Amino acid sequence: MTTIAAVECKKLTRRYGERAALDQLDLTVNRGEIFAVLGPNGSGKTTLFRLLSTLLSPTSGGASIFGHDLVSERDAVRKLIGVVFQSPSLDKVLTAEENLRHHGHLYGLRGQSLQQKITHMLEAVNLLGRRQERVGSFSGGMRRRVELAKGMLTDPRLLILDEPSTGLDPAARIDMWAYLMRVRNERGVTVLLTTHLMDEADRCDRLAVLDQGRLLACDSPSALKDRIGGDVITMATEQPAAVRIGLRDRLNVSDDQVKELDGTIRLERPRGHEFVPQLIEALPGLIDSVSVGRPTLEDVFIDLTGRTLHGED
Repeated sequence: MTTIAAVECKKLTRRYGERAALDQLDLTVNRGEIFAVLGPNGSGKTTLFRLLSTLLSPTSGGASIFGHDLVSERDAVRKLIGVVFQSPSLDKVLTAEENLRHHGHLYGLRGQSLQQKITHMLEAVNLLGRRQERVGSFSGGMRRRVELAKGMLTDPRLLILDEPSTGLDPAARIDMWAYLMRVRNERGVTVLLTTHLMDEADRCDRLAVLDQGRLLACDSPSALKDRIGGDVITMATEQPAAVRIGLRDRLNVSDDQVKELDGTIRLERPRGHEFVPQLIEALPGLIDSVSVGRPTLEDVFIDLTGRTLHGED
């Protein structure tokens, strides 16, 4: 028996005039995953978020959530999802409890059933004792927890979060991730988030790398980093052209193996630490500093695009 995916996108496209913000996207998110969409500003992450949360309609192609079409079954989709926006959606004049109550009313929830859900959700995000306080007096991390409580109030099967760590300090981010892991593990909720933060993407089961509206790769973080094929050697130099020539002529490193970014030269090499002495000997006076490290998701993005993830921010 075939299991219906939590999210299925097929040739999903959204255009603004001549510009394709999302271009022929094929993507599957499995049930029970914590799945990240990673990319810089302008990559199509937020457009995908708006499409999946039914705020936009596709220009062409389509998508479904638990088998329900985003366009023709919009009401059914909305009953299955919880949404946490990047921009705050709370009324600061209202209390935490009042914000959740008004949100519940929008979904037809009333009476004792709604009150029990509000109590449960505020307890889950450790804000039950602050339920009668106005949200305007809360810290950024506390407000984000109220946002999460709102997103989960209707018992969604899919929780969609757009840049969920925006404005959070490290402690608040730890709390948020503990909660996301808990709702996935205890309630089977599928979590789909957009992010440009490497450490956030590293926590996920799988991730998709988007750039300029196109899908570049989709796999687990470890599998994506394994594609690099060795260590990443980074050299700081004021003479990048001379370093490139030296690498080619003295160490037989072809130009297509070398990337020049932000005043550094990068190359990938198995057992990179053993290659460093050869670099120093072959390029005397040309290298200011050199480092060797295991591949990161930033290195994956550079390998896929030839530039850093934050180069367009």
